[in-house]
Amino acid sequence: MTEFIKTHTGEMAALGTAICFTINAIAFEAAGKKIGSLSVSYIRLFIAFILLSINTYITRGLIFPTDATANAWIWLLISGLFGFVLGDLFLFEAYVEIGSRISLLIMSASPPLTALAGFLLMNERLSLLALAGMGLNMLGISLVILSRGADEKKVRFNRPVKGIIFACLGAIGQAAGLIFSKIGMGTYNALAATQIRIIAATIAYTIIITYWGKWQEIKDAFKNKKAMWELFVGSVTGPYVGVVLSLVALQFTAAGIVSSISSISPILIIPASIVIFKEKVLPKEILGAFISIAGVLLLFL
Repeated sequence: MTEFIKTHTGEMAALGTAICFTINAIAFEAAGKKIGSLSVSYIRLFIAFILLSINTYITRGLIFPTDATANAWIWLLISGLFGFVLGDLFLFEAYVEIGSRISLLIMSASPPLTALAGFLLMNERLSLLALAGMGLNMLGISLVILSRGADEKKVRFNRPVKGIIFACLGAIGQAAGLIFSKIGMGTYNALAATQIRIIAATIAYTIIITYWGKWQEIKDAFKNKKAMWELFVGSVTGPYVGVVLSLVALQFTAAGIVSSISSISPILIIPASIVIFKEKVLPKEILGAFISIAGVLLLFL
């Protein structure tokens, strides 16, 4: 067993990443339904930043990313606005509207969208196999969120349209965030880069909360102890442990393998949704999740 772990450290870490992101989604859905998606989005940034700062101080001797270049700061700040603000704000609202299971499935479109953006903006190679993977990913998602009406002729959304739109916007935001991260990060430390992205998000959320007059909502969130515990669990497993494990995985195995294994959260979350949220999961929805992830896997072959 020990030998297996040693020879498959990267794969095990990638699987741990997928598990962490699954727990993160479940925890944030539960917390968001109690205190609102805006409170979840804002408060988790401070928790994640503190944890990341401790880690970077231990591993780099720097508690703040002062060694980043001006170019890195600019692109990573932009990345934070797209990924942590636009992407996550819509994603967390989608958790509340349609649940974390369907939201994560729609979010599985983020890697194909990122690949497409890389092709259009950075002249990255996009093979026919990758295009097939994108189509398969869309097919799997469509199988889950679309169904026929009572007359068996019209195809309609079987989830609230607002929630589906929010999840789609979340996927677009995440994809844009990844592209700008890739441009700005280069060989710079990934954890320190995440700190910069969080700084941008914190400033943006502070402006949004002030403009919308939502400070009382943020204060009231701290009164809900159960929600705060769920928020803490989500903050630790996602932005912190999940990110660290993904970096460990990248050190020990190929990026394609890491991306493939860590993208299976929409499948891992199915049993949790049944047990925790008492969701009724149809066979076609399970099939759709597998088809969608199969599409993502094709991107890395």
